[in-house]
Amino acid sequence: MEQLPTREEDIEQASRSLKAMAHPLRLKVLCVLGSEEMSVQDIVSAVGTTQSNISQHLAILREKDILRARKDHRQRRYIRRITDLIAGSDDTASETTLAAAMQMT
Repeated sequence: MEQLPTREEDIEQASRSLKAMAHPLRLKVLCVLGSEEMSVQDIVSAVGTTQSNISQHLAILREKDILRARKDHRQRRYIRRITDLIAGSDDTASETTLAAAMQMT
């Protein structure tokens, strides 16, 4: 059986992360990213909205530590940051929670 978070701070972090992922467009971005690293333009093309709209949502996901960003020349590239998202450093529980959320869409 998977270990669920029990420390108050872990539960608060998980709650904030899940709230951020609950928005349909942000969840779609996470689904599009999968385990790949993508540029903002690639995400815009895949999701089908404006660069401005995507950038706002990416900022929220970065702020909640759900995504990592790195600069590659003139582009910013994003990748999901699953570690520590739900259950401390247990990637399996984090992936399970994210997968379950994605299956609900």
